[in-house]
Amino acid sequence: MPYLLTVLKVDDYERWKTEFDCEEGKAFRKSNGMKSYQLFRTEGDPSTLVLLCEFDSFDLAQKFSRSDELKEISMQSGVIEESGSWIIEEIEKKSV
Repeated sequence: MPYLLTVLKVDDYERWKTEFDCEEGKAFRKSNGMKSYQLFRTEGDPSTLVLLCEFDSFDLAQKFSRSDELKEISMQSGVIEESGSWIIEEIEKKSV
């Protein structure tokens, strides 16, 4: 299963999260093939977020990550920096 892993910095988490959770944001993600996401925050810096998004295919993840609409939405929601974005594939998961 392919994932899009993105590390980003926002100027105001509450503002960003409100935009992320709005109906338009949900519709945009769903219409572009996102199946689910997990959101993480780094210790010591609540404005640095890690977003792990699941897609059905590498092509959908790639198309989503490169879309001009995503760039525009990100800027409008208060993303001030994207440290990196990678398309990754889970190869193993085990309980310990």
